[in-house]
Amino acid sequence: MYRLKPFHDLSSLELYKIISLRELVFVVEQNCPYLDCDGLDLNSMHLWMEKEETIVAYSRLVPPKKENGLWSIGRVVVHPDFRTLGLGIEVMRKSIQHLSEVIEVDCIEISAQVYLTRFYNNLGFVEVGESYLEDNIPHIRMLWDKRS
Repeated sequence: MYRLKPFHDLSSLELYKIISLRELVFVVEQNCPYLDCDGLDLNSMHLWMEKEETIVAYSRLVPPKKENGLWSIGRVVVHPDFRTLGLGIEVMRKSIQHLSEVIEVDCIEISAQVYLTRFYNNLGFVEVGESYLEDNIPHIRMLWDKRS
């Protein structure tokens, strides 16, 4: 079952589970100490899928920053115990669907880990510019445009 809530509607337990999953994968599994609480959660929508009270897939839908006016999808993560079920594609499709159909966004940006470029290409994202290091991990800016 999918859930979608703005930050201020998250329960303490929901927020705890979200942060726990993000830390499990991005900090512990990827061995990347970084500041997860970056201030963007507060104004974002949080989309996740639960199975038996465990968050198994998650994404953060971040409203436009003044510089570029684009919504973005970030912190896309699948619980390690549930990675063979196609949940990454599901959570991304649901994120794109919500932004394009409910919020009526034409273009979405992501900062993708370079090794996942093909995964995001399959969802309609295209690379923009050169790769760069973000938290010491190679990333690339990618855009999804429903007008294309």
